[in-house]
Amino acid sequence: MEKDAQAAEALAATSTGKAALDYAIQAAELYMRAASVTSSKQDAARFRQRCKALIAKAEKLKTQLPEAPPERNGSDILRQSSLLHGNEFPPWDEPPSDAEFQHKSGQQLFTDETRFSLSPIQTENFASWQRPQDLHDLPVNSDLEALMRPSQSCNLVQDVTTDCSVVASLSAAIDMLTGPHSVLSSIIYPFDHDNGHPKISASGKYVFRMNFNGCWRRVEIDDRLPASRTDRTLFVVDRRNPRLIWPALLEKAYLKVRGGYDFPGSNSGTDLWVLTGWIPEQLFLQREDFDLSTAWRRIKAAHETQDVVVTLGTGRISAEEEEVMGLVGEHDYAVLDMDCSNGTRKLLIKNPWCNGPVWTGAGWSTPQKSPRAGIGQDGGKSSHKPELSSSGTLWVAFEDVAQHFESMYLNWNPKLFPHRQDRHFNWSTPPKHLAASLVRNVQHSITSLRGGLVWMLVSRHFVDQELVMMRHRRGSMAAVAEQLGYMSILIFETNGKRVQTSEDQLYRGPYVDSPQTLARLETEPGKRYTIVLDQQELPLKSYNFTLTVFSELPVELREAQEEMSHFQEVEGTWTRRTAGGNSSLSTYFINPQYKISTTQIGPISILLMTGDQDVHVHVDLVWASGKRVTSIRVKDLVGTSGEYRQGCAVANIAKLDPGIYTLVCSTFEANQTANFALRVSSTSDVELESIPADAAGRLRKSLTPLVLTEREERMRAQIRVSWLTRGSVCIRSVGPKNAKDEVIRQPSSLMIRVYLAHGWGPEQLVIAESGDGDFVESTAALRTPEFDLEPERTHSGQMWLVVETIGVQNTSTSLEMDVFSDSPVQVGSWQSW
Repeated sequence: MEKDAQAAEALAATSTGKAALDYAIQAAELYMRAASVTSSKQDAARFRQRCKALIAKAEKLKTQLPEAPPERNGSDILRQSSLLHGNEFPPWDEPPSDAEFQHKSGQQLFTDETRFSLSPIQTENFASWQRPQDLHDLPVNSDLEALMRPSQSCNLVQDVTTDCSVVASLSAAIDMLTGPHSVLSSIIYPFDHDNGHPKISASGKYVFRMNFNGCWRRVEIDDRLPASRTDRTLFVVDRRNPRLIWPALLEKAYLKVRGGYDFPGSNSGTDLWVLTGWIPEQLFLQREDFDLSTAWRRIKAAHETQDVVVTLGTGRISAEEEEVMGLVGEHDYAVLDMDCSNGTRKLLIKNPWCNGPVWTGAGWSTPQKSPRAGIGQDGGKSSHKPELSSSGTLWVAFEDVAQHFESMYLNWNPKLFPHRQDRHFNWSTPPKHLAASLVRNVQHSITSLRGGLVWMLVSRHFVDQELVMMRHRRGSMAAVAEQLGYMSILIFETNGKRVQTSEDQLYRGPYVDSPQTLARLETEPGKRYTIVLDQQELPLKSYNFTLTVFSELPVELREAQEEMSHFQEVEGTWTRRTAGGNSSLSTYFINPQYKISTTQIGPISILLMTGDQDVHVHVDLVWASGKRVTSIRVKDLVGTSGEYRQGCAVANIAKLDPGIYTLVCSTFEANQTANFALRVSSTSDVELESIPADAAGRLRKSLTPLVLTEREERMRAQIRVSWLTRGSVCIRSVGPKNAKDEVIRQPSSLMIRVYLAHGWGPEQLVIAESGDGDFVESTAALRTPEFDLEPERTHSGQMWLVVETIGVQNTSTSLEMDVFSDSPVQVGSWQSW
């Protein structure tokens, strides 16, 4: 059995990844069995020791295994995301048969058991749920199909509803739904394809095909709508076709997905993505880098071919602006038409709220006249008419739109792209101390052999918890956004390899509160890009996402791979006792330090992260044989993360020689407390071990500052102890201070050395000295190694603390010193000699 164990151990040593882990576990089990059957106590002890070592190796190998890849088809994730608000929305399989919509004699009409919640004001107006025939008080033999046929162009509005974005979406998309694209025919069932409109369902059942939570899904509703006891309406209505019901049924199906009629609202980009599957893009109109001309050309060209639907959203605006401009804050508007005649770029904008403020025309820079014949108040045909009317439409210059609206939502025809790929995955959002880096972020590699335009859309799946947060919101929608968090897409040119930090990104998308975010990339032939999903303050522990890639030409999409193969991660804390600050401070040596050992030459990457974004951090790798570092000398510095950075810092060393090093984790300011995580990546095995704090629990004695004069180059002070004492000395130079008690940094050529000596003259014995006896620039804090003081030797009066300087010093410069010791130390006054 021992031979079998040795063979498995040998295979573990020569294998990598999961194979090495499996062999290590097998060998440990064999050694454990051998220990239980052997009659030799010596062999049993040896076997148990080998078993213990292999278990430790197996645990280490587990940490080095790459994260499990997302499922290729994502079927489990799609099934998990089917449950929402107590309803099941299965992935779309095939169109329903006509039999589902037939009504047999004596059979009850279909009734959906879903409970649709209402807001308080909706409840005040609510009378009952009624079928269309009862809702419109139609005779028994009426032609119900007329409820699905508009007699003239649509003019959809909302009243006592909270879903302004949905009605704005339907208003803006009416031509896409019912025009040449006929998108409505693939959304609602049953549908009359001969006449181009939905059919009345005899059974009272309607089936909708909607795009959310990773795929097209089946949504079932009945035909009952909320009737009102007042003259207010509780669902979307068509002013020109008051009995038209398919918009209200489509709205009801969508609100079933989103949680009820009291749904607090979304944005039109998300609504149309769910309703039609058209690709959402959000433009932030008031960003400094927003290019009006480029955006206009791109949108106008697609609008003419009906390949884009345009909507607008306002942010928080003042009451004065609402009154003067006729706008509503945090509200969505439909764009019905675009025009650039007479050299002026204009949008025909519609407010979907039937009782909203009437456009006054005041405050807008352009004449409110229809720019060309044939375009009326609501996008229908008419003669020249002024646009100031109760219809809720207004022609507005594009420049005014960019000034007064916060966002423009674009939904693009997915048929513009011949190629599409979907990846579904779950992401457990990183803990706070890792969130400043990207090591726990989902990352993909994308390549197009022939280059071309690629669009990448990340969709966050809807979950019940987010609806709860929105319903219990206090304040504005912006406040809700802060609760729900933000997400973004980052793109890097790193040959498809995983990245650790957000530095040097090729593209950084805006952090949006929407469930979707889009990145557009013009790829170079054959170049590999790394696509990273990033987040800020997402509140839930995990989410399901779908990454959808649209492209003009075929692309290769796969998981991004780690550049290194071995990883070590530890967590630590800067406390009041261990937050020493930067290397210019005398307390630098108390910072958390780690011993790094490597036996092979190769690259290494050291990443330091903290969850406190107000803390600037830094990491130094020092040639110090794994011992604590007291101060930094350039000649001992192997690698550094450079300037102190907010949240995280990384030191990349292209080639690290075999050896034992010391790693120091520091904050810029001393006494900054925070948790941190340290991650060391390498191509071979590296050992990482915390170095105990040698000043832990030590007494700190601050000496009287030593003010230098030009003629004093050596100063000494007598030192005494009453017990055997272990200690060290720190020294730093301090320049003049300003009125705020802040040190004014001045150039200086002063160099310092401090040491502890017994005796004087030719028989002097140096016990400990800073900088290995070398003079060091005064800009850095210096510290002696640890030393022992015996009371007998100090009582002879021959134990001295000595400071020597060379160079030119500023007359206002002083030296501050601290003695750290495990028992009290007495230090005499300074004397020059």
